[in-house]
Amino acid sequence: MIIKKIAVLGSGVMGSALACHFSNCGFEVLLLDRVLPGDEDEKNPLVRNKVVNQSLSDTVKSKPAPLYIRSLSEYITTGNFEDDLSKISDCDWVVEAIVEDLSIKQGLFEKVEKYRKKGSLITTNTSGIPIHMLSRERSEDFRKHFLGTHFFNPPRYLRLLEIIPGPDTEEEVTEFFMRFGDRYLGKETVRCKDTPAFIANRIGVFAMSDIYRLTKKLGLDIATVDKLTGPGLGRPKTGTFRLGDLVGLDVAAKVLAGMRENCPEDEMLRELELPGFMEHLIDKNYLGNKTGQGFYKKTNEKDENGKTVILALNLNTLEYEESPRPKLESLSVSKQIENDAERVKALFEKTDEGGRLIRKSLLRLMAYSSARIPEISDHIYSVDNAMKSGFGWGFGPFEYWDILGFEKVTSELKKEGLPIAGWIKTMEKDGANRFYKNEKGTRLYYDLQTRDYLPIPGQEQFVILDNYRHQTPVYKNDEVTLHDIGDGVLCLEFQSKSNAIGEGILNGLLESVRIAEEDGWKGLVIGNQATNFTVGANLMLVGMMAFQQQWDELFYAVKTFQNANMRCRYSSVPVVAATQGYTFGGGCEMLMHCDATVAAAESYIGLVEVGVGLLPGGGGTKEFAVRLSDSFFVGDVQMPSLIKQFKTLAMGEVATSADQAFEKGYLLHSKDKRVLNVKRNISEAKREVLHRADNYLQPRPRKDITVLGRGGLATLYTAANEIFKGHFASEHDIKIAKKIAWVLCGGDLTGTPRVDENYLIEIEREAFLSLCGEQKTMERIQHMLEKGKPLRN
Repeated sequence: MIIKKIAVLGSGVMGSALACHFSNCGFEVLLLDRVLPGDEDEKNPLVRNKVVNQSLSDTVKSKPAPLYIRSLSEYITTGNFEDDLSKISDCDWVVEAIVEDLSIKQGLFEKVEKYRKKGSLITTNTSGIPIHMLSRERSEDFRKHFLGTHFFNPPRYLRLLEIIPGPDTEEEVTEFFMRFGDRYLGKETVRCKDTPAFIANRIGVFAMSDIYRLTKKLGLDIATVDKLTGPGLGRPKTGTFRLGDLVGLDVAAKVLAGMRENCPEDEMLRELELPGFMEHLIDKNYLGNKTGQGFYKKTNEKDENGKTVILALNLNTLEYEESPRPKLESLSVSKQIENDAERVKALFEKTDEGGRLIRKSLLRLMAYSSARIPEISDHIYSVDNAMKSGFGWGFGPFEYWDILGFEKVTSELKKEGLPIAGWIKTMEKDGANRFYKNEKGTRLYYDLQTRDYLPIPGQEQFVILDNYRHQTPVYKNDEVTLHDIGDGVLCLEFQSKSNAIGEGILNGLLESVRIAEEDGWKGLVIGNQATNFTVGANLMLVGMMAFQQQWDELFYAVKTFQNANMRCRYSSVPVVAATQGYTFGGGCEMLMHCDATVAAAESYIGLVEVGVGLLPGGGGTKEFAVRLSDSFFVGDVQMPSLIKQFKTLAMGEVATSADQAFEKGYLLHSKDKRVLNVKRNISEAKREVLHRADNYLQPRPRKDITVLGRGGLATLYTAANEIFKGHFASEHDIKIAKKIAWVLCGGDLTGTPRVDENYLIEIEREAFLSLCGEQKTMERIQHMLEKGKPLRN
């Protein structure tokens, strides 16, 4: 099966977002929707396509951006069901994403049957209608190629794709979508049974509703609960109530009602009714973010720090008020412990109201999840993966159970009078005391059918660093671990707070390159599986040395950073970076010096040093000069390219996707690549190392870098002065910009001479250190450390 063109039927919030993501992934897309009543007799296609065009336009302009880069919208063709449904005959996959109404969906599928080509794939994005009911009146070929593909909104950012085969779906089709979703859409594909709400919503809505109930019962405020059930449990900052606002309270209520109606034998679910405070909000049309208020209400006021004042609903008075700041030991513990698993264990033991909420909600979550197997899935890893990729949880229900201890949780369930699934009792009887275990680098799960531990399918395709923790590291210090990831390849994993680059990481990088060169390794991957590759250099260390005027120490630190990156560039073995999430400042400089970068599509890459009053000083400004030189060609005007590079650095521009990083020059098509599934970035980087290793030729130091000298400086200084006169930048912004211009142009040189990299490195270092001595730079550094946002002074 090969998919080249995809049709999306329905251009609502999800349909248009799906069309955008399919375009992100490289497919041609046909997006269709209805003709508005009253426009049926119009002949003008712009009028007849009013619904689809407006929906797509609104989606493209929405935030967070659904497209990696805006120009990808050009690969989406729009139309309507009356005039253009026949065009699906050219499509390999047709996705239905219209209103959640069984009869309307069935009517559309009847029309689809007339035009689809035999063997084409047909799927529905329904979140609640049984799959078997949607295709029961269709032909045999239709039913064989029909299943559910349940994406989570927004599909660009949420990684879960639930695959739900119908009773007649060919196994080959199901397996195809499991692979296709992973490799070509960047998704965590999870196979589900055709049960109400499938897996993630069945578990997630239960958990959310249960916490609503417990919050009211224990007398806690919603902001405290969001802190505890968000970061406290290793989950997103939205927690529980902010998540409700994000999803839409009407949507959450509808899903809960549907689950209760369609799962009459689910006793724990039957206990959960829509709370009165939610009924109040829905009656008032306070539905969350989409209506401007829900559990939270944003005001026009600012607090003493200049932040927008956000009020929270008091669940007792149903009035909005500033969030109280209760002195709960559980909240204090939540802030003090950095390790997520250790924090969960600590919170579970607390006896205050916050600790009781955590304890009761987790116990009920684990009891409920175990009771749903094998109803919603035969495998525990499917449930855990669905919750992690669909709701952004750090741990799934059975992973929480393992963290807290199998025997401990089972004992607590009995004390609380909560149901214990029969298969859990079988585990107890067999002496199995974990749901997962690692053996020789392979993660095993407890399988209900065999009552034994089996390898999780498909993991051999990925490099999962947790699976290597049983072996002795090749090298380790407080901030890095160097793993042997097989086939003669090493992987350097950052492990500092936020993966900030400090002395430990730099020394670890230098030592890792040395080991790779001297001990016969084929090459080195620089990668980790944290949310963010790195937030950049450790600003606290730079700030301390600048504040204390430790210029010799600062000189050495900057030189070490430059040397480490240059070692990546001129190693005798290939060095490849694997990035995801924030890849800021020094992290961006590091990847620019590697032989190649495998960037997850959701890599946010940028040289952001101007925000703290500095310029990129780890080789980044020099590297932009090198890349500028390499872009010149005979007859090139040159100055427009110079201005573009200058603007990127002087504005501290951040690419909000790997695709945009190519546009901004942080990534190069000649050596770097994008990977859609973040779980594959290290394995693809390893593949890149092996591809380069056999015939690898150590690069020679560059001595042929063309710089534009005084001519370039004149152009950039003039542009900077015009920006200042227009009040678009402060005097200090212009000072930084001129330092950047100085390095980009090679300083005050005549003509367009050629210089070597060492020369550019030295003037970059000099410019960086001179800015460190500026009072306004120190003010910016201090403000960033204290407030977490840049100061424009």
